[in-house]
Amino acid sequence: MRRKAPLTMMELMVMTVVFALCAALCLQAFVESDRLSRRAQARDQAVVLCQSVAEMIRHNGGDLKSAMTQVNGTEPVQRDGFGWFEGYDENWQIFSDGDRPVSSSYTLRVMELDSSLDGLGKANVEAFAWERGEMESLFSIEIFWQKGVIPNG
Repeated sequence: MRRKAPLTMMELMVMTVVFALCAALCLQAFVESDRLSRRAQARDQAVVLCQSVAEMIRHNGGDLKSAMTQVNGTEPVQRDGFGWFEGYDENWQIFSDGDRPVSSSYTLRVMELDSSLDGLGKANVEAFAWERGEMESLFSIEIFWQKGVIPNG
């Protein structure tokens, strides 16, 4: 009977190691699932925001600054050659700190482009995520409008 005890102890140790490995794999799967869910949620928010700004640009006859102001409630910052920008925190809440640039988790950029056709305006509306100091595009949409014509509202 004494010879069976070491074997039982070894079986228990092996089973403990197996359960620990399974728990580690499950935890890793849950962490990855949470990351993918947050990323999809951020992309959905970016799509809604970009579409809202694009519709407002068309409604305002191509006035990019006015469209962003109407959607966000604050005036965007312009960077020469790069368009109009607005920053958001990790919960997609808009913030501003006067003229001083503030680090943001998400950025919305609206930039007018050359349509190469007279009377036709073109712009790009794009939302970015900032992770580890790198910018990643979440969603981008190009819009067109007829210049000089403001649709009746």
